[in-house]
Amino acid sequence: MDYNKCAKEVLAAIGGKDNLVSAAHCATRLRLVIVDNAKLDQKTLENIDGVKGVFEASGQLQVIIGTGTVNKVYDEFIKEAGVEAATKDDVKAAAAAKAPLWKRAIKTLGDVFVPILPAIVASGLLMGVVEALGKVNSNFQATDWYAFLDMMSATAFAFLPVLVAASAAKVFGANIYLGVVMGLMMVHPALLNGWNVGSEEAINGFFGVTDGVIPTWNLFGDFAIGDYILGSISRHGYQGHVIPVVIAIWLMSRVEKWLHKRVPEMIDLFVVPITTIFITSLATFIVIGPIFSLLENYVLTGAEWLVHNPIGAMVVGFFYPATVVMGLHHMYNAIEAGMLAVDGGLNTWMPIATAANFAQGAAALAVGIKAKNAKTKSVAIPSALSASLGITEPAIFGINFRFFKPFICAMIGGAAGGLFAAIAGLGAKSYGVTGFPGFLIITDIPMYCILLVISGVVAFTLTWIIWKEEVEEEDIAPKAETAAIDDTAEKKVVAPVDGKVIPLTETPDETFASEALGKGAAIIPSGDTVKSPVNGTVTMVFDTGHAVGLESDDGLELLVHIGINTVELDGKGFTKLVKDGDKVKIGDPLIKFDEAVILEAGYNLTTPVIVTNSDDFANVELVATGDMTAGAEILKVEK
Repeated sequence: MDYNKCAKEVLAAIGGKDNLVSAAHCATRLRLVIVDNAKLDQKTLENIDGVKGVFEASGQLQVIIGTGTVNKVYDEFIKEAGVEAATKDDVKAAAAAKAPLWKRAIKTLGDVFVPILPAIVASGLLMGVVEALGKVNSNFQATDWYAFLDMMSATAFAFLPVLVAASAAKVFGANIYLGVVMGLMMVHPALLNGWNVGSEEAINGFFGVTDGVIPTWNLFGDFAIGDYILGSISRHGYQGHVIPVVIAIWLMSRVEKWLHKRVPEMIDLFVVPITTIFITSLATFIVIGPIFSLLENYVLTGAEWLVHNPIGAMVVGFFYPATVVMGLHHMYNAIEAGMLAVDGGLNTWMPIATAANFAQGAAALAVGIKAKNAKTKSVAIPSALSASLGITEPAIFGINFRFFKPFICAMIGGAAGGLFAAIAGLGAKSYGVTGFPGFLIITDIPMYCILLVISGVVAFTLTWIIWKEEVEEEDIAPKAETAAIDDTAEKKVVAPVDGKVIPLTETPDETFASEALGKGAAIIPSGDTVKSPVNGTVTMVFDTGHAVGLESDDGLELLVHIGINTVELDGKGFTKLVKDGDKVKIGDPLIKFDEAVILEAGYNLTTPVIVTNSDDFANVELVATGDMTAGAEILKVEK
């Protein structure tokens, strides 16, 4: 290949160097971020000699060149473009920076919430079960078991701001322990529990007042600007809140970094932490907090007005999840309590909330079933179960809001269910539960079943149709320069590991499955050691140990790739047993891997075995599928 010619043509097809933001390469493809996609001539790009495919993923234009040649094309490409070589992380950062602000905000929220999901999912499932048991048997609520399980299930939600603050501090590059202090401050026992801000009884009992108004701390006396008292802090906590916590920690990270750059190192330890906490605390409780308190009042007033007619119920069903994202939803207990307080009152809010919550669970379930990524599945399906029990935070923050389209689909499902609930006149005899536990307090069980079906089916179907998984494309080990091909009529490749052999086209990665890198097979391993599938030479063992390239003595160039996206493990779980240039025979150990480590991290272990120079042969045929032992023939290659 004329590498320079290929590089020039690629640069021209993407719109020239002025349209290029950043460029890197992995083992098989160029990874580019461009300014304006309208200037891309994809058809021309796909027809360039040496280009095996083009696709876009995660904001990157990825041009498949192939192992062994992409690095040479890349060297020429950056010369022609006049840019510096970049890493994959640089390109990812450039792609993220190019994304719209709302997408970056959603990604940030996802980055904050995903690490704490195990705690939220566990608490959510347990909370749903405990609440249901308490409704089934009121005597159970008086037992020590109920009290213990209730405490256990509520902990993650009671201290959610602490979990969010710690994770946000890590995402924003701030001191995690300062973040934890801020999170703890927002749920301090000196403050009214944030779940009770709408309850006059709770306010009066906590503060010893009679007017149902939360007292304030006025740090600067009664100095007022209009109706606003400067430095006034409402004495309530932020249990259940997410957005104000994230904003507070973002501000904290900016303050801390600014101080680190300017405070002399000798006094940094004394000055920076206390100054950071002091400034952030004032800003959080004086500015950020009041803004969200005001939002709570507006949402509460608007919801009370809307819920009394079908169109309003539909609007509430649609926007309810948005209030969960902002942490404003806990106020709705006040609406429900008010409805029940009226003589013969009926809680008509609960069915609308159920529709919104159940729809979020259905959308998460659709993602869980449709997704190929094992990690996504492992979060989505338990989150869907949690949402069906009325706890939606795992589904919203772990899946739906993170991928956004499922979130919108679920909002539509909630709107459909809310409309039906209002038309059917559904109501409940109590409050505090939704989803399946709602059967215990609903007045019309058949209509409630229809409500769940409508909201769930609408959300599931729309998500299934609209949402498409963005697969993180894998880095694959480079192959050696093309060797002279032996004229032997038939060549064989054996299984490199014990396991179940499947066609390469069934591999859960579109690059492998499309055979863009060559034809071959895939194995779902049951063993833990990859062995040489041919007699030949090791041409390249990837630094992370997740893949190995070989050249057989009879001219085959092979890639054995352990798992999908396992490069992201950065070598964890892999032990290299050979090095570049080693001579090997069939059955010689190449790489040992730890199945438990890889699966626990959420990665698929399907292992492609690819003849990367398939185009040099008349046919590469899969000769066996099903359970095989290492050493059994799986591919036949014909000249």
